Amino acid sequence: MAVRLGRRDLLGLIAAAVAAPSALARPARYPAPERELMVSVPGGRVYVRVNGPLGGPRAPVVMIHGGPGGTHAGFLDALELANERAVILYDQLDSGRSDHPLDPANWRVERFVDELEAIRAALGVPRWHVAGASWGGTVALEYGARRPTALAGLALLSPLVSTRSWIADANALRGKLPGEVQATLTRCEASTPPPKAQCDAATEQFYAQFLRREPLPEAFKAYRDPRDRGFNERLYLTMWGPTEFAATGTLKAYDGEPLLARLDGRRTLFMVGQYDEARPVTAVAFSERVPGAELAVVPGAGHAVLVDRPDEATALLRAWLARQDRLG
Repeated sequence: MAVRLGRRDLLGLIAAAVAAPSALARPARYPAPERELMVSVPGGRVYVRVNGPLGGPRAPVVMIHGGPGGTHAGFLDALELANERAVILYDQLDSGRSDHPLDPANWRVERFVDELEAIRAALGVPRWHVAGASWGGTVALEYGARRPTALAGLALLSPLVSTRSWIADANALRGKLPGEVQATLTRCEASTPPPKAQCDAATEQFYAQFLRREPLPEAFKAYRDPRDRGFNERLYLTMWGPTEFAATGTLKAYDGEPLLARLDGRRTLFMVGQYDEARPVTAVAFSERVPGAELAVVPGAGHAVLVDRPDEATALLRAWLARQDRLG
């Protein structure tokens, strides 16, 4: 169950969670979509897949992937929720199975937010829950701040709320790495960096601690389709940049913190991993600016909460969605 946590409570939870391993139960294969379609959005068409009844008694949930440039595959474990409600996954424009016009004019926060309404209209969904992870949390935050009547609940999973807070978290965590790794990362930022292989190895040590802490399951590896063009590195580099520790792209001055005041706290959940790049202490501070919001910390998880701890993360989402349903 997601709960409100103060800073002291949070530290206690993290200490207790260290000895709480996950069973990491995974299906042998993820379910095929019950419905697939290409939806026209500003700039092109996006791939959408649905499992569960769109017209069922419980409002659907749409999941917004991270990146920019990622794909819906990071949410495959959330398909467990389809036994209670429709689960809608999609690839943003220029990502995965969606169209790839590769026009930088499309790579604006507002246009990615507009994709959501186009998908909702195409599916004929009057009301839904919205969950976004990482960069997808930015899109979800922006959508929630618009206060659309269609929004039944808003889940911000390890969200990028502002670039300055993200960089501050990344550098704080970087300081926890071994000294030689930190030194390599510093050299990699110089005008004459060491070989790329050294920089990649140092970055991978950061990722192994704070991004994804568990290996990808076989079912995840088997989830392939010839239509899927995968991660769009050009989009990522254009909007963010080449490193976790300094943004050089169009998001370098992004600040969504003022939007927190526009959210409906009764309808809002913050969820982060125990070892998340989006640090739990930062999530606490953000949640305190949304009166009534809930906060959940997933024990043992890094930034990829649904990949690292699918059972716990899905259970938290299931319980929170049920509470939102009761609000009406």
